[in-house]
Amino acid sequence: MRAPTFRRLLNLWPPFLFSGVRVLNLDDDYTEAHVALRLRPWNRNYVRTQFGGSLFAMADPFWMLLILHHLGKDHFVWDKAGSIDFVAPGREDVYAHFKLEPGLLEELRAAAANGEKVLRWFEVPIKTAAGEVVALVRKQLYVRLKPKHR
Repeated sequence: MRAPTFRRLLNLWPPFLFSGVRVLNLDDDYTEAHVALRLRPWNRNYVRTQFGGSLFAMADPFWMLLILHHLGKDHFVWDKAGSIDFVAPGREDVYAHFKLEPGLLEELRAAAANGEKVLRWFEVPIKTAAGEVVALVRKQLYVRLKPKHR
């Protein structure tokens, strides 16, 4: 699927649409994504800052989606674990930038080539427009070559 079409679909996906998450950009080659979480009355917590569940949701699928797009149907790519470290209160709109580093896909393919599972951690900071870190989200991905391709 073309990246602009997929970006539009993600923005209409109910967990993003109703929590205020917007995919601002998805590169045509699926190597980068820029995501925003607007602070709205419906995604504030009791103390009027960004709701932690929305912060985690904005970062939840992107590492898996970017990598799955590149590894394709020959591999399983699943979320295995995740964690969030709240660093500062989110009192305004926040942003996350996901970028696949050069060589990463080749590393994952090589590590999974023998059919063994590969577990890899990825981290993304969630920041304000001024660059203040509000939270750090870590996701562990499970990558494995599908049985018929081993």
